[in-house]
Amino acid sequence: MPAVFVLIWSTGFIVARFGMPHSPPLSFLAIRYALSVLCFGVWIAVSRPAWPRDRRQAFHLAVTGVLMHAGYLGGVWAAVKLGLGAGTIALLVGLQPILTALWVTAMPASGEAHSVTRQQWLGLMLGLGGLALVVWRKLGAGEVGAANLGLAIFALLSITTGTLYQKRFVAPCDVRTASFVQLLAALAVTAPLALLEPEAVDWHPAFIGAMAWSVFALTLGGSSLLYLLIQRGAATKVTSLLYLVPPCTAIMAWAIFHEVLTVPMMLGMVLTAAGVALVARTPTA
Repeated sequence: MPAVFVLIWSTGFIVARFGMPHSPPLSFLAIRYALSVLCFGVWIAVSRPAWPRDRRQAFHLAVTGVLMHAGYLGGVWAAVKLGLGAGTIALLVGLQPILTALWVTAMPASGEAHSVTRQQWLGLMLGLGGLALVVWRKLGAGEVGAANLGLAIFALLSITTGTLYQKRFVAPCDVRTASFVQLLAALAVTAPLALLEPEAVDWHPAFIGAMAWSVFALTLGGSSLLYLLIQRGAATKVTSLLYLVPPCTAIMAWAIFHEVLTVPMMLGMVLTAAGVALVARTPTA
């Protein structure tokens, strides 16, 4: 499951490159959420899974949906639209495991069973160092501004808070109904904001293809896997998997768009994988 999640999640920036020239970010996401809600609704009607046990659980799911879908994806896609490179924002969002580990250490009652060990801290630092090597060549090119940097930080804080919030407050429930509630909440927040965007959607074949992949692979597949991983594993271990996303994205961009893959970048991928292994396999103290 973790390997499949990383592969699917890594396609997010590739899809953005295909879809963003033909749509403003929030409009794309609003359509994506609406179609995803429709798909989950059909799936639920056919399979009839259990719904969240009470209104409190539904509320907690809605909060995580706003944070992890509307906040995170909205910030990432808007930052890319404003010129922030995929590698740069991958590095910034890749700080999430560090923030998660800091929170777990400072607030041991925040939903984690144990504190972060020294070996896991070493893994987190190795992962961050490897991540920097992977995207280093994309930094310092004049692409960072106050607006897109602020949106990237907003995305980082949103997914970090959403991950910890879900681990702390959301009780185990069926991923289909949970995703339905999360996406409906994200749609309720994103759709009104999308109406304020002056740019119209161009239903270009690239846009349609990007939308189809976003709905079926990224939302129904990737987001559902992320929900299950958070539900079953420690937040620090789960978020450490995100260190593998930029290296995988770099390989995909090299294969699809012929982007340069340098020796330092490949070394960074090795360091990243080693860091993730330390975080994921070291037993907590």
